[in-house]
Amino acid sequence: MKRLSAHLCFAILASLIAFATPSSAQDRFITVASTTSTEQSGLFGFLLPKFTEKTGIAVKVVAVGTGQALDIGRRGDADVVFVHDKAAEEKFLGEGFATKRQDVMYNDFVVIGPKSDPAKIMGSKDINAALKAIANTKSPFISRGDKSGTHAAELRLWKDAGVDVEQGKSSWYREIGQGMGPALNMASSSNAYVLSDRGTWLSFKNRGDLVIVAEGDKRLFNQYGVMLVNPAKYPNVKAKDGQAFVDWLVSQDGQTTIGDYKIGGEPLFFPNSGN
Repeated sequence: MKRLSAHLCFAILASLIAFATPSSAQDRFITVASTTSTEQSGLFGFLLPKFTEKTGIAVKVVAVGTGQALDIGRRGDADVVFVHDKAAEEKFLGEGFATKRQDVMYNDFVVIGPKSDPAKIMGSKDINAALKAIANTKSPFISRGDKSGTHAAELRLWKDAGVDVEQGKSSWYREIGQGMGPALNMASSSNAYVLSDRGTWLSFKNRGDLVIVAEGDKRLFNQYGVMLVNPAKYPNVKAKDGQAFVDWLVSQDGQTTIGDYKIGGEPLFFPNSGN
């Protein structure tokens, strides 16, 4: 009886160890608050498994607009923020929510529109002229309206072009409060113009009659940055593993992996941590 009890205890202990081991391995993860473009473009699906394979650290992504991602960081509900609005990122840094910001990669914004091109801007490389033409012809334009990095860039571009979009809200200018994918879908279904990051556009399938109508202006440059949320402010931040992710992104290995992600042979993002 004693021998049976000893065997039974050993079996229970072995089972507990067997169940506990994989669970503890799975518990090693970080939370990254990031812009929708890094996920909807397919970059994270390509990038993160390689990081996890190399380090054993899983990454849980909260993909929202840049403004929301930074707010998540401000609440201490993420370990890392990976976004694309440098002015907002520097404000986040200056407020003490991070101690360092690093460039990771860039791409550019493009104006997408219907092939019929009612504003007659096809092939334009002057974003100011293109936006003025859209406003002057009252051609339908879909704005994300979600305080994302793309939305912030769009508003800066309208301002630089001298266009007051508030006056267009009742007619041609429509804010939808959603991410890049839904904005592109809305533009596709309504034959409207929209500003998109190139990465999400290249991975977008439901194009309908949409094409790139304006690109190439240096003002359309789109820089991405990464920051570890300040562990001194939020002790729950997984500083070691979060920093490992940041370090890998800006390392030669991470940068090469970013550059290797392509659709139809065309890269979606260009690594530039060295800059």
